[in-house]
Amino acid sequence: MQIFLTGATGYIGGSIAARMLADGHAVRGLVRAEARAAQVRDRGIEPVIGALDDTALVESAAREADAVVNAASADHLGAVEAILDGLAGSGKPFVHTSGSSIVGSRAGGEAVDEIYAEDTPLTPSPARAARVALNETIRAAADRGVRTVVVAPSLIYGLGHGLERHSMQVPWLIALARKSGIARHVGSGGNIWSNVHMDDLLDLYALVLERAPAGSFYYAENGENSMREVCEAISRMLGFGGRTQSMSLKDAAEEWGEGPANDTMGSNSRVRAVRARQELGWDPRAPSLIEEIERGCYAEGDA
Repeated sequence: MQIFLTGATGYIGGSIAARMLADGHAVRGLVRAEARAAQVRDRGIEPVIGALDDTALVESAAREADAVVNAASADHLGAVEAILDGLAGSGKPFVHTSGSSIVGSRAGGEAVDEIYAEDTPLTPSPARAARVALNETIRAAADRGVRTVVVAPSLIYGLGHGLERHSMQVPWLIALARKSGIARHVGSGGNIWSNVHMDDLLDLYALVLERAPAGSFYYAENGENSMREVCEAISRMLGFGGRTQSMSLKDAAEEWGEGPANDTMGSNSRVRAVRARQELGWDPRAPSLIEEIERGCYAEGDA
């Protein structure tokens, strides 16, 4: 297939591109500037120079492709509408990348009990209401003759396979621990995030492109950990003896910004990828998050 991909220079998108190329597909990637175009061209991706706001360009590229994967923004309504217009009536797949923060609860570093499977009703926070609405718009576009699929990864870890090698949360916590001399978490660190290894996530994207039905939605997870457990592993990895320290939301906001402090580092996001396993036969097998921190890419100094 020829795949049109947004986010070709990012952690998720660049990794998807590498996997699609390895699977024998051709990839056209949306990039903002010629400098980035040269970089993706070196990786075997045909660059399409433009931005998500260039709706005519995005619609045309989508129409010319055999499949579209959006990994650039979970919230860009204009780009999604352009892609759907380009694919309308074609029966071609459109895979949109969302995220499990749609079920997130601002909890100041404390645990919550709620766990969500794909069919669990949810009432999103104000910060994620528009994203949930966009997911539903995409799924409903199956009625327009597009094989629409929404994938919502949880906390992603492990090495990326494109230009960007890492996601945010774990490298942020490692950098803060190195700076502070101790691993630090918001509040008690009891807040829990489901997580998924990048390599397992790429297996899921490949399965989704091949066989996911129109209008489907999948979480991506293979376990969960509290932020305190993550910080304890980071502490052991850095030689700090497993010691951790609490930090306030105010301190976290000064470190990472108010949104990330509240909606990522201090929140809960607990999901179960039931449908991916049952409907697609997804079988994640990569090392766990704690193993990757203590004995994998993070321990090897890649973050």
